[in-house]
Amino acid sequence: MAQRPKGERVVRMSVEQPLWRALTAYRVLTLLYALTLYAYGYDNYDHPLGAGAYMAVLTVWTALTVRMVSSAERCTLRFLAGDLTVAVVGILLTPLVDTHDRIAEGTPTLPSIWTAGAVLGFAIKGGWRWAAWASTVVCAANIIERGGFAQDAVHMLMLVWVASVAIGYVVEVARASERTLARALRIEAATRERERLARDIHDSVLQVLAMVQRRGAAIGGEAAELGQMAGEQEIALRTLISTGPATGPATAAAESVEPAGAVLLKVAADAPAADGSGAAEGERSDLLALLAPHAGSHVTLSGPGTAVPLPAEAAAELAAAVGAALDNVRVHAGDDAHAWILVEDEPDAVTVTVRDDGPGIPEGRLADAEREGRLGVALSIRGRLRDLGGSADWISAPGQGTEVELSVPRQGETGR
Repeated sequence: MAQRPKGERVVRMSVEQPLWRALTAYRVLTLLYALTLYAYGYDNYDHPLGAGAYMAVLTVWTALTVRMVSSAERCTLRFLAGDLTVAVVGILLTPLVDTHDRIAEGTPTLPSIWTAGAVLGFAIKGGWRWAAWASTVVCAANIIERGGFAQDAVHMLMLVWVASVAIGYVVEVARASERTLARALRIEAATRERERLARDIHDSVLQVLAMVQRRGAAIGGEAAELGQMAGEQEIALRTLISTGPATGPATAAAESVEPAGAVLLKVAADAPAADGSGAAEGERSDLLALLAPHAGSHVTLSGPGTAVPLPAEAAAELAAAVGAALDNVRVHAGDDAHAWILVEDEPDAVTVTVRDDGPGIPEGRLADAEREGRLGVALSIRGRLRDLGGSADWISAPGQGTEVELSVPRQGETGR
């Protein structure tokens, strides 16, 4: 079995676990009910001491096996078989210690409704098939105890049979749903990590490869060949980071390592932030300070006269998105294009607007670029803002420049 990474904390969530706790409480309460019935009818038994001996065994068994019904791992098949045996023995022992008249009147058996707890254990542990088998055994024992198919007995037995099978079926459906949810969470986590890596690659490697391709084509000669190779590698790398996460046999094998019936959320203890900044929780950064290096002869930065504090990770990601927008200005509008950055610090959000005086973006060009694997807008800008719970909007028209509005909400921030 694969070892969990050191420092990883696992939180297990399961809709099945409350059923085990309910079963534990049910066994204790129904034991008290059975003991009350025995005490109330003590003088009416043919052999009250024999009935008392069984009730003592039932009490000791229930007390000693409380932990066995606290989870699926502890509730073994051997225990379930023993539990069912105790219930069936109590049912079959009833005619030997009670009077025939009381049995004919429909007086409860010695274990009474405690018996249903044994059947429910099979239902929760093994599903509806196990529940059907266990309830059939209990039904047969009750028919033998009554000496035939009494109407009231059949009614109660059918109720137990149907209820246990239904609970077993619900448990199976819940387990299947949890496996589906666990798989979806793993795919989502893999997708988010892939997008984060794709943003970093776009901001560094892909930009360099694109520049080498353009410069090589402009210089010509051997440089053109080098530029062509860089272009081929750029296309291959864009294709690689644009594909979805693998979901083949390896993924299925990894899923089989985790126990069924539980959704596992893995949290790395003391792990760095998702962007690799390693910022401590609660640390804040001034967004204006992060954007200041972009200001220059072709970039004008405007903002409030005071600092614009944000959580360190959010500030870094927003600044990176602004940097990606400025990269697009230089690439598509030319080195002589001018850009303006406007920072607005509002009570519920921080909005950064990047505007340029370039040729603008033709309608539909952004969607075409994403389909072609050009991920500057899709991941470096829109992906970053989506991860922060914010939004990125473009306003552009041919010949009128482009305006990018990046907005990040202040989610429950205090102490500003």
